[in-house]
Amino acid sequence: MKIYQPHTWPQTLEAAITIQEELRNQVITQDQIPATIKYVAGVDMGFEAEGTISRAAVAVLSFPELQVVETQLAYRPTSFPYIPGFLSFREIPAILDALEKIHTTPDIILCDGQGIAHPRRLGIASHLGVIINTPTIGVAKSLLIGKHEELPEAKGSYQPLIHKGETIGAVLRTRAGVKPVYVSSGHKISLPTAIDYVLRCTPKYRLPETTRIADKLASNR
Repeated sequence: MKIYQPHTWPQTLEAAITIQEELRNQVITQDQIPATIKYVAGVDMGFEAEGTISRAAVAVLSFPELQVVETQLAYRPTSFPYIPGFLSFREIPAILDALEKIHTTPDIILCDGQGIAHPRRLGIASHLGVIINTPTIGVAKSLLIGKHEELPEAKGSYQPLIHKGETIGAVLRTRAGVKPVYVSSGHKISLPTAIDYVLRCTPKYRLPETTRIADKLASNR
């Protein structure tokens, strides 16, 4: 996959905030996806050597069959500390390396993290989507910001996630009686479409197959 690699990454919070404020205006939350989706991908991260080495994984699956087509791993020294709200600067450099290795270009990438459900509306899914100009969805395991109404237990139930009067995502039940996930537009995809594809990628477990497989690779399990 052809990737544009930024030449430098910020080393300070101030520089990172400046980048987030600049890139948030490039995020598209309307559908600009292909008419036919053939491949979906998941990206996830693990760390080695007490966090000093980043291990990025990408898994490309056929759609709608959700069969693994290709996987890749990439390693690089970790160059940004763990700070909530700034995880993209810690994780994306290695993710880009992994995406450069794949031969099957995904139509949509599902990220283990937030899209616009972020204080500056630029979580890892949105940040990655803008950089590589690809539709992305944020599928987070935990809440970062926002509030929502009580969620029914049935699979497919969801409630809007609201922050400062704005709908920034949805809390979605992907499996009955199991903790929900937090879905938000990453880039080039609307929230309703994001919810639809997350559900279609979660036939059995809590997490989408894309994320589940990438997580196993990234965690070396």
